[in-house]
Amino acid sequence: MRFLSVVFAALMVICPASPAAAIAYGENARDGAYPFAVLLTMKGLPTTDGGSRDSSCSGALIAERWVITAGHCFRDANGKRVSRPVADETIATIGRIKVNGKGGHEVRVVEVRQSDTHDVALAELASPVTGITPLRLATTAPAPGETVRLTGFGLTTRDGEYVPVSRLQTGRFRIDHVGDSLLETTGVAPHDETSPCPHDSGGPYFQERKGQAPVLVAVVSSGPGCPHAGPDHSARVDNINGWITTTITTGPSSFPVGWIVALVVAAIAILWTVRRRRLR
Repeated sequence: MRFLSVVFAALMVICPASPAAAIAYGENARDGAYPFAVLLTMKGLPTTDGGSRDSSCSGALIAERWVITAGHCFRDANGKRVSRPVADETIATIGRIKVNGKGGHEVRVVEVRQSDTHDVALAELASPVTGITPLRLATTAPAPGETVRLTGFGLTTRDGEYVPVSRLQTGRFRIDHVGDSLLETTGVAPHDETSPCPHDSGGPYFQERKGQAPVLVAVVSSGPGCPHAGPDHSARVDNINGWITTTITTGPSSFPVGWIVALVVAAIAILWTVRRRRLR
């Protein structure tokens, strides 16, 4: 099995276009649907020859300052997963159906936390995202046979070729097997070969139940080339819910430098004023 973002790296010569959206044999997301869906655009990723490249992943907003995605979306030039942004600039686009459309939020990723056991990473945003309800986390394992929905900002296929499209894609999948850290899923709608493609890595699989908020059960991890009818693998979130919740509720880890400078300057000014008054 190959990580989906690695597949894309091998295809950069064929598909040099900017990051775009889609799932093979998926369908266009409705206007206003799935506002928690995230496109992570990475510019200036280091390569082993000393150069750089651009890439992207998918994800979901799970708290005002936190996005969940695949752990392998943050790797150094040697392919090692790391707990930091790797690209010169990583931007999370949230609440926008069309990649080059208007509205939504564009926020810089400033910190990354990696799971020790699952292909899951948490990306901290430079500022909170408001006006969008974060995706809830599952607390119990999904059941085999259950149907879940996937959204993704990857590539799609046309006439056997990978092509970029401009709109968030979605599809429905059946859970075939529940492992310790991974789920196996198979596409069921709108086609039996509906499947994740390169750049869908980190995309959320979530439960949809009438009258209830959607619940995240897994994120895209790995799979064969798309489209295909065989299983894909996604990283479970229910059995690392505790780690996720602790991470996203401990507060910002990147205290703004500007605030620190302002506080230091203010403290110096106060001390100087007090000292002058004492000398009088």
